Amino acid sequence: MLRREVITLIGGAAAAWPLAARGQQPMPVIGYLSPGSPESDAFRLTAFRQGLNETGYVEGQSVAIEYRGAQGENDRLPALAADLVRRQVTVIAAGGPNPAVAAKAATSTIPIVFVVGIDPVQSGLVASLNRPGGNITGVVILSEELAAKRIDLLHELVPTAAVVAVLVNPTNPVSDPQTRNLQDAARSLGLQLHVLRASTASEIDAAFATLVELRAGALVFGGGPFFTNQRVQIVGLAARHSVPAIYGVRLFPAAGGLMSYGADLADSFRQAGVYAGKILKGAKPADLPVEQAVKLELVINLKTAKTLGLTVPLTLLGRADEVIE
Repeated sequence: MLRREVITLIGGAAAAWPLAARGQQPMPVIGYLSPGSPESDAFRLTAFRQGLNETGYVEGQSVAIEYRGAQGENDRLPALAADLVRRQVTVIAAGGPNPAVAAKAATSTIPIVFVVGIDPVQSGLVASLNRPGGNITGVVILSEELAAKRIDLLHELVPTAAVVAVLVNPTNPVSDPQTRNLQDAARSLGLQLHVLRASTASEIDAAFATLVELRAGALVFGGGPFFTNQRVQIVGLAARHSVPAIYGVRLFPAAGGLMSYGADLADSFRQAGVYAGKILKGAKPADLPVEQAVKLELVINLKTAKTLGLTVPLTLLGRADEVIE
């Protein structure tokens, strides 16, 4: 008798399921395209989900996210973008300039929301900031302009460093304009600047070895997802070689780095999540102006400064948005 009742219940549920499913709309899917991995992108995804939540979308309940990461190999991005297009995702979120370029090349119809550190107009991503046109919009971080400010701050903290190195990622489209701005800033301060390049973990190791040979007294890091994803390695090398360094985002001093100055990266990805949510509600990318990241933060790790034998000037501490002790 019990067996018969169970079969009846299962059969009834099976018959009722299609009727219930017919009344439901399919869940929209966001394809998240990244140069990294789910682990390295955890903080970006958390912030992106927060923005979605602010527009009424919760992952797993009202929206799904399909992640595609290039694991540090940018040449994989076009194929990953093409895969998301074949899967007919509702929106593509592009975390970085290379994913944005790959996504735009892959589709002219699926809406794209980016977070980039390059000029989206000069790079051809959008027609203009106010009226992006086409199927793409997003958030821009003005990293080129911020690079020069970083060398000023580092010089203020380490005024005795006459030789300074900058480490950039040659595969990042913003590296050349960043380098030019840094060279101009170094020249105005009377500093000798050496440009080092790295786009793999082993090249980062080699760059630090070169840094020691050059006897550079300080180091400025160029921006980009690759360096952020390698922050544990980078901070460890800077500590091992006792090199004062300034970075672009607070994740570095939070991991033990000396200091950072730049846009609040989490807030930028939150804004991208808000835009993705608006598009899911029916907004068109062409009608959503490109947002400029305006929330900047200076973060100083006082403990690391003391380990390096540096005394942080009170004028610099007073300007810091966060001091880690």
